[in-house]
Amino acid sequence: MYSSASTARLKAARRLTKRALRQRERAFLAEGPQSISEALATRACVSDLFVTAPALANHADLVAAAADAGIDVQMVSGETMAELAQTVTPQGLLAVCGFVDVPLDSIANGVANGVANGVANKGPTLVTLLANVRDPGNAGTVLRTADAAGADAVVFADASVDPYNGKCVRASAGSLFHLPIVVGPRLPETVAALKRSGLRILAADGRAGVDLHDPRAQAMLSEPTAWLFGNEAWGLPDDLLALADESVAVPIYGRAESLNLAAAAAVCLYATAAAQRAVAQRAVAQPAVRPAASASVASA
Repeated sequence: MYSSASTARLKAARRLTKRALRQRERAFLAEGPQSISEALATRACVSDLFVTAPALANHADLVAAAADAGIDVQMVSGETMAELAQTVTPQGLLAVCGFVDVPLDSIANGVANGVANGVANKGPTLVTLLANVRDPGNAGTVLRTADAAGADAVVFADASVDPYNGKCVRASAGSLFHLPIVVGPRLPETVAALKRSGLRILAADGRAGVDLHDPRAQAMLSEPTAWLFGNEAWGLPDDLLALADESVAVPIYGRAESLNLAAAAAVCLYATAAAQRAVAQRAVAQPAVRPAASASVASA
């Protein structure tokens, strides 16, 4: 049996709609069956699950799995869910989760990385850096794209949006729980740490003289890479561009003025993932070199 939500629990959950209080409690709200099922699957710290009667009927197995995991499941009305979810059409399921971010050192040193691009490695080979990215929907979509492209981590540097913002969590579609994220480090220190770990820093900049399909850029993509993406409106200022090893533009072949951040990130991350996988596959397919036969064997 599931209990009715207590006033204290509801007040605590409502506080998590504000960034300062999320940071104080180191907890956030995840809405919808996709995000919650991924949180449970990855053993994220989930303390409470609020559910409406219609959602319980539609997602009984998910709610039962949460209860079996020891999570406090509480029934709420549709009106209460609307206040907690802060969406036009709430999905009827909302969980309180603990922060999942990791220290920068764990990324740079490869501690948080397991297998990337289907090949075991000791350190990161593809990392996404967000600098002054303000739109939570964009940031969540980039996080989801980085996950799909097999990236090792996403770093929300400097004044970038809070990845635990409700809109960002929803836009990530569960990817927030799939790969390591780092929150709040200064970009110069982040770049220096990633360079020490062997990553080349490529800045996505529409003004760059080298575009993504240039042979020079293609050669760089096959090596360990960290992509640096800037603000949606003004991109990367000169002082941040100077931190990168190289600036690369996404080519525009039609009449569009530019690509938005999420689309440009998808193009860059997938181009890098494809180049790195091609190198790995060639290495696997290349036959081992057999030692030459000795003179005595050859003469026999």
